[in-house]
Amino acid sequence: MNLQVLDYSIYLEPLYLLIGFAVFDIIIFIIAIILMCKLRGLKNRYNIFMKGEDAKSLEKIILEKLDEIETLKVSDRKNKEDILKINETLLLTFKKVGIIKYDAFNEMGGKLSFAVALLNKKNDGFIINAMHSREGCYTYIKEIINGQSYIILGDEERQALDEAIGKV
Repeated sequence: MNLQVLDYSIYLEPLYLLIGFAVFDIIIFIIAIILMCKLRGLKNRYNIFMKGEDAKSLEKIILEKLDEIETLKVSDRKNKEDILKINETLLLTFKKVGIIKYDAFNEMGGKLSFAVALLNKKNDGFIINAMHSREGCYTYIKEIINGQSYIILGDEERQALDEAIGKV
C-alpha cells in the first residue's frame, strides 16, 4: 500500500481576513470610547476635588487635618495618663463597707451603737466602733491590713469586717 501524505494548508481568502480585521477594529474603537468616557468622568471628579483657589488650598486643608490629628494624639496620651492615675487612686479608696448596728448595753433598748468597716480593694482600711450608753458615746478605731486586725475584734466588729470583705 502506498501511503499518501496529505497536505492540508489553510487558505484564507482576503475578504474574510479583511472582515475579521474590521470587526477587531470596531471592538477596539468601542473600548476606546468607553475608556474616554470614564476618563472624562474621572477628570470631572478630580476638578471638583481640587476646586478652590489653587492646589495649595487642598494642601492647606490636609495640613490643618494633620495638625488636628497631632492635637488628638497629645490629648489621647494625656487622657491615658490621667486614667492610669485615677485607677491607681481607686486602688486606695474605700470601696468595701460593712455596717452592723447593735445594742452595746442592753439598758438602752435601741440599737444606737454601730461598727463600720471601710476597706479598699486590697482589704486595707479601718473599723470604727461607736458604743452608745446613757453616760455618753465611746468611739474606737482599729486598723485593718489585708483583711486582718492586729487588735482583737469584738463580735460586731468581726461581723462588720466580714460584711465588708464579702464573707457574709
